[in-house]
Amino acid sequence: MGLIIWLVIGGVIGWLASIIMRTDAQQGIFLNIIVGIVGAFLGGLIISGGSINNAPLNITSFLVSLLGAIILLAIVNLVRRGRVR
Repeated sequence: MGLIIWLVIGGVIGWLASIIMRTDAQQGIFLNIIVGIVGAFLGGLIISGGSINNAPLNITSFLVSLLGAIILLAIVNLVRRGRVR
């Protein structure tokens, strides 16, 4: 059951990050899930100073995951286009 929750929450976070970064038309549900999960990992690394722990699902962890996904999309846009947006 935990894997399904990861996929659903990752998809929502990736979708919200792609809307914020205006890349929603370029990526589908699979890429949204990947961006959400990798972004959550990246946000956790940045905010917690490099240590990963199993934080409960709350608004703070959701916002950290969203921030990580936005940072991930900004890096991808910077590499692909030479600009953040």
